[in-house]
Amino acid sequence: MANFTTHIAVGTIAAGALATITLAADVVGPENLIAVTMAGVLGSILPDIDLKDSRPSRAFFSGLAVFFSFVALFTTAGKYSIAEMILLWLGTLLFVRYVAKWVFHKMSYHRGIWHSGLAAVFCAFATAAAYYWVLKRPEGVSWLAAGFMLIGYFVHLTLDEMYSVDVMDTRIKASFGTALKPIDAKHWGHSAAMALATVAAFMLTPSTQQFTESMSSQNMWSGLQRRALPVDHSVWFGIDLKNLGKQIPSIKRADTATPAASATTPAASATTPAASAATPSAPTTTATVTPASAPTVPAPTKPEPAPIDTGSLKSIAPSMSNAPSANDLGTILKPN
Repeated sequence: MANFTTHIAVGTIAAGALATITLAADVVGPENLIAVTMAGVLGSILPDIDLKDSRPSRAFFSGLAVFFSFVALFTTAGKYSIAEMILLWLGTLLFVRYVAKWVFHKMSYHRGIWHSGLAAVFCAFATAAAYYWVLKRPEGVSWLAAGFMLIGYFVHLTLDEMYSVDVMDTRIKASFGTALKPIDAKHWGHSAAMALATVAAFMLTPSTQQFTESMSSQNMWSGLQRRALPVDHSVWFGIDLKNLGKQIPSIKRADTATPAASATTPAASATTPAASAATPSAPTTTATVTPASAPTVPAPTKPEPAPIDTGSLKSIAPSMSNAPSANDLGTILKPN
């Protein structure tokens, strides 16, 4: 049996592929496409609600409990006091979450009626009714969600059958044939109850006219056929695969001569300064602006020395002869 992660991963891929085709066919708006896709993902894990401790079972009954508790609250608003409405809401939540779940698992077993084609049809009808009456979706969108649910449901059953075959050990497990079956032949009562529930769910579904007209439109199918592949099969995402080599810049093949040539490049560049130094540079013509009429300043001349008066020197000489000598100065300065 495939685990929960495998079921939800494969179911999401299948629902995403269906959503891509639906968007290309332009049969549903983007605002409804997410809700329709979620129906396919839900269908890929829904059959495991008959497994008591599985995550789909807990999530399913938790969701039902929240849904029915608020339905009970809104339908009785204004009739009871606040305390009574809180008790009614809480009682409905706990009853569906625990009591209804316990009764359900007492009356069902894993890979029973819920792993059958009849249960898949019932869930598809129930999805169409819920989308139309509860979620207020158009008729065509409701039936499209039912189709997504049906395909997701069968994806789950097919995966369970595939995991019943042990390829490595080349044997078939005992669980083979218990998932993908039309009805539960071991418990005819379960099959009969599911058949009645399927008829009741079908009575609540909306009209199929809008859905069948959309699905049978020749324009839709011809448009899908045109858009299945690019118009020019060689051009994908705007890239011409035939001329891909011309669009990508060519890379020259590196041969043995290339490294040697590149090695001499620094030497050649090293001689460049010497060559440039030896070569006289051409005179550069720089425009120098000089004043139009600059005044000429004469160079300063040194004054000639004045003539020495010899007569004055002679008059000075006798007086210098009367100056005290060094011995006289020592005598004068000598302390007593």
